[in-house]
Amino acid sequence: MRGIAVIGNLARDVIDGGSPRVGGAPFHAARGLRLLGGGSRIVARCAAADRRALVPPLAALGVPLTWIESPRTASFELRYRGEDRETVIADPGAPWTVEDTRLVGRAEWVHLGGLTRADFPHAVLAALARERRLALDGQALVRRADPGPLVLDDEFDPDVVRHLTALKVNEEELEALGGEQRVIALGIPELLLTRASAGAVVVARGVREQVRVRTIENASPTGAGDAFLAAYVWARAAGHRPISAARHAATTAARVLELAA
Repeated sequence: MRGIAVIGNLARDVIDGGSPRVGGAPFHAARGLRLLGGGSRIVARCAAADRRALVPPLAALGVPLTWIESPRTASFELRYRGEDRETVIADPGAPWTVEDTRLVGRAEWVHLGGLTRADFPHAVLAALARERRLALDGQALVRRADPGPLVLDDEFDPDVVRHLTALKVNEEELEALGGEQRVIALGIPELLLTRASAGAVVVARGVREQVRVRTIENASPTGAGDAFLAAYVWARAAGHRPISAARHAATTAARVLELAA
């Protein structure tokens, strides 16, 4: 196993009016990866002024970490009503650069934890895709990088998808992309359609299969999708086929929520 890398911007999140806390795919993915043993690493960015607040909670999870200074830190305000979420972008953060990708190092798979579609420009994906398989979180396709209430649409660069081996989308993102059949028509080899407590659907090699999840009561769903995709990528790099990897990911994501409950 050559291992995996999770890359993305750290975020300063305010949830349900509380105090700011660390967020973003690198943090939530690490919550899952710490349960899976070795072979993974995190590459995360934020502004230098926020390093002291955001990096130590991530480092404390014990997954090998590389920090990169970013011109700005992404900031979000989130409010939950059960499994429904309202999101406001205070600051979308700064896009990754090709120079940043040189710190990713050797990895068989890369989990791209984009917060908006501006995070990973086409040139960055092209550089990362050399000798690596890429798995993208669907919010990096459908989220506009505009401050204010979150807006989803399908106006992404179509060249992006040709670099992807796997794509994870939730129900809201799936709707923004035009539904399951349109997403399948993108031609991405492995699709993970997550449905919160209803489980997930895996579409790979022409086969569509349901994956059930264990319901965890009284747990915040923040970051569950990041933990799911990170665990899926880890399992694929370890030799699991897509459906087996998705089952492994569902178990890991449930355990992450259980520990947070």
